[in-house]
Amino acid sequence: MSRGVLYLLAGILAYALGSISTGILVSRYMHGPDLRTVGSKNTGATNVQRTMGWIPGLITFWGDALKAVLACYLGQLITGSHLGALFCGVAVVIGHNWPIFFQLKGGKGVASSLGVMLFCFPVPALCCYVLGILIVVLTKYVSLASMSMLVLYAILVSVFCSAGDYRIILWAVLLAVLCLLRHRANIERLLNGTENRFGQRK
Repeated sequence: MSRGVLYLLAGILAYALGSISTGILVSRYMHGPDLRTVGSKNTGATNVQRTMGWIPGLITFWGDALKAVLACYLGQLITGSHLGALFCGVAVVIGHNWPIFFQLKGGKGVASSLGVMLFCFPVPALCCYVLGILIVVLTKYVSLASMSMLVLYAILVSVFCSAGDYRIILWAVLLAVLCLLRHRANIERLLNGTENRFGQRK
């Protein structure tokens, strides 16, 4: 089987994994609301926490992160290349954000991106996690922490991990761009001073 076909199959599998929305499944199991109609109207862990509480939020976070790690692992296994893990990392985040199983209405891809970051380049990922925690502690803005982590990760990977490989640089930048695009409304609220803080119920 050609390498191109292997990448295609791995990408489809990663997208399908990403499309399994942990938040929606948790909400249905716990008889919660349709996350796409309440709060921030997305299926991510922050909206789950705000609308349903801490335990459902944590389950959603870890579920979304672990499915991303699994997608990267399978991508590397199927293609026999670390680039396969990177490719599937983007595919799983896209699947989470626009899930085929749930009318293309998903989350913002943060937890899944964190899983991808850790699998693909763990050292810069851990540095970014520390930054994210500090921002949440100091400002209580999860959105600001999320965007800051992805942008810093793109910079660190491009400078220290890419060895000049434009494919790795483009991959890291694409992860950051996906995060920023999904946080357009948050950016506007941050600028207006109306962004919700961590722990605040909608």
